[in-house]
Amino acid sequence: MFQKRCLALWLFLFPLVLFAQPDVQLATVFSEDAHVEEYLVSEKYDGIRAIWTGEKLITRQGNPIFAPKWFTDKLPRVWLDGELWSKHNDFEFIMSTVRKQIPVDSEWRKIYYMVFDAPDRERNMTFEERYKRYSRLLTILDLPHVLPVEQFSVSNNEVLHNMLTAYVNKGSEGLMLHRKLARFETGRTDNLLKLKPHMEADAKVIAILNGTGKYDGMMGSVLVEMPSGVRFKIGSGFSDKERNTPPNIGDYIVYKYHGFTERGIPRFASFQRLRDTEY
Repeated sequence: MFQKRCLALWLFLFPLVLFAQPDVQLATVFSEDAHVEEYLVSEKYDGIRAIWTGEKLITRQGNPIFAPKWFTDKLPRVWLDGELWSKHNDFEFIMSTVRKQIPVDSEWRKIYYMVFDAPDRERNMTFEERYKRYSRLLTILDLPHVLPVEQFSVSNNEVLHNMLTAYVNKGSEGLMLHRKLARFETGRTDNLLKLKPHMEADAKVIAILNGTGKYDGMMGSVLVEMPSGVRFKIGSGFSDKERNTPPNIGDYIVYKYHGFTERGIPRFASFQRLRDTEY
């Protein structure tokens, strides 16, 4: 009896160990030196990553997703990778819907499974071949809530960034790039890239802060002030030369960032240039 109680308590406290983490590809951040013609490009959906194992729907950590039976009933017995998504800028609703252990049918009627890969177990197929595979499978399946993500080629970085702007203007989170000839690879890989927009702004240099480690004796970061009066530090984006000859207090710098934190601080702020040397 004691052993049974211990087992029951163990299962209650550690339920996640019952689910093995599936093999998934994780993206690295896009770099301008990437050869974009080697990739297929698609929209990046701001939803919940979902793996269909051929039998059950799970998160990338291996936890079950409790979708209604009709949602998964007719899915093929092959591995699919995708995003549970409703519409642009609707992440809170998606998360609330997908995380419920008792699914609410009326909420799931608004959810789409946007499939962007169909990894083969032998891992012999290139992504270009896998794209044709999942497109064909889902076209035959013809379910209104299970949609193949469109992939397309671009010729150069300028076209890619113009496309990024167009998608972001429609509400998209960004773009994903899959290397056409890459075989499936578990974990983080440059065969899969994510490209999100960044914004630029000016800030006034308030203080120069010394670095540590290899930057000891050099500038480590700058304390800057936004026009609103909010102050924060910028420590990335500087070359060693710029760290040895930092901006002057009172100079204005241009920095890039990706949205704001809850406290109104620019997220992932990185130095771009001195404002006076922009042109």
